[in-house]
Amino acid sequence: MAGRALRDHIEAAILDAAATVLADRGPAVSMAEIAAAAGVARATLYRYFPNREALLEGLLAAASSDLLARIDDAELDTVAVPEALARLTRGFLTAGGKYAALMQPGGKTDKDAELDAQLSEPVRRLLARGVDEGALRSDLPVDLLFDMYTGLLEKALYAILRRTTGLEQAGAAVLTIFLDGARPA
Repeated sequence: MAGRALRDHIEAAILDAAATVLADRGPAVSMAEIAAAAGVARATLYRYFPNREALLEGLLAAASSDLLARIDDAELDTVAVPEALARLTRGFLTAGGKYAALMQPGGKTDKDAELDAQLSEPVRRLLARGVDEGALRSDLPVDLLFDMYTGLLEKALYAILRRTTGLEQAGAAVLTIFLDGARPA
């Protein structure tokens, strides 16, 4: 059991370092630089992740787990729609900042569609509940509300990554713009 715990610890350290280095320096970062940032030998990095694609898939799995845990922890069904959207926004922007490398050119993997499907369902349910409860506009389809909300999130995340705004300011902007534009007239 101790061997597995150590292996998990090393893998998590590599993924954390890779997320940071790739977000800071872009997709051109070498595997050697990632190994150095993680404090492991290149041979160790390659034992865990035999190539860049495997590393990106590991990052995608970590991002997926992190985001899904944040959505679950937000308990969206237990609070009013505006508060649920605030919790969701904070979760997406916080995790998105950590896994920014997946948003950069060369950072995508074939499993993005699976992650998108897992992450979109709770958002769509929340937006549909908002429409049903009268907290959000009913004259716009939920699919359009979803596209507008996620578009704002994406742009806010890019602003955070460019360091033109902070997480709290970006989150407040997303909520204000989305809710004030999505509330019923």
